[in-house]
Amino acid sequence: MILVLIAALIVGFITIGLISSSKLKTIDISKSVTINVDKQEAFEMVKHLERFPEWSPFLEVDPSQKTSVKGTDGTVGAQYHWEGNKGKDLGYQEIVKIDEGNFIGMACTIEKPFKATPTFDYTFENTSNGTKVTQDFHLESGAVDAFFMWLFGAKKEMDKTNARGMELLKQALEK
Repeated sequence: MILVLIAALIVGFITIGLISSSKLKTIDISKSVTINVDKQEAFEMVKHLERFPEWSPFLEVDPSQKTSVKGTDGTVGAQYHWEGNKGKDLGYQEIVKIDEGNFIGMACTIEKPFKATPTFDYTFENTSNGTKVTQDFHLESGAVDAFFMWLFGAKKEMDKTNARGMELLKQALEK
C-alpha cells in the first residue's frame, strides 16, 4: 500500500512537472527602462561589448569572471566571451544584427552549466523623459530542459537577472 502511494505521488509530481514545464519550452521576457541620456549614447553603450562589464548583472554576482571581446567591437560578428564561477559558467554572445541607432540583435551560446542558445534584442526609442531601451529575451528549450527549468524556478531567476541588467544599464549611463 505504501509503495503504491509513493508511486502515485511520483507519477503525480512528474505529470504536474511535465504539464507546467510545457509552458517553458518557449520563454520570452521583455524588460524596458527609460534612461535620461541621448539615444545614441545608450545605443553605443549596448553596441560596444567591451562596455558590457559596466552593466553586467553576471559580473555583479561573479566579479572574478574572465571576459574578452573577439572580432571588431561594435560590429556584426563581434563576440563577448565569458568564463566564470571557477570554470562552471562558459559561453559567449555575438552581435548578429545592427540597425544603427535603433536596434541590436544578439545571439547567445551558453556552453556551461547547460547548453542553451537564447537571443537578446535591444530597441532604442526617444521619449520625452530620455531614451527607452527595451530588451527582448527569447529562449527555445526541449522538454527535458523545460522540466528542469520548471523544477528549479529558472524563468523567475531569468526575469530577475534581465531586470537587474536593465537597472545596471540605467545606472551606468546616468552616473
